[in-house]
Amino acid sequence: MEEEVGEVFTYFSRIGVAGIRLKGTLRVGERIHIKGSSTDFVQTVDSMQIDRKSVESAGPGAEVGIKTAERVRKGDVVYRVVEE
Repeated sequence: MEEEVGEVFTYFSRIGVAGIRLKGTLRVGERIHIKGSSTDFVQTVDSMQIDRKSVESAGPGAEVGIKTAERVRKGDVVYRVVEE
């Protein structure tokens, strides 16, 4: 099961970091699924930053940077993978 938690608004290709605008709460250690027209992969959030400062969690409206395993694109949707 998955729930939407945000959307990619930018991608920094040199460092492999996605800028994500959150619609829900996200924590380090959670698994996310990033999906778009040519993007589709699952990964664990190993670290998260706001204004270049590490944070453990962030809530709706926050803009966070997350290192991604693959390239992402503006408009890709970020889902939290909910374990049952």
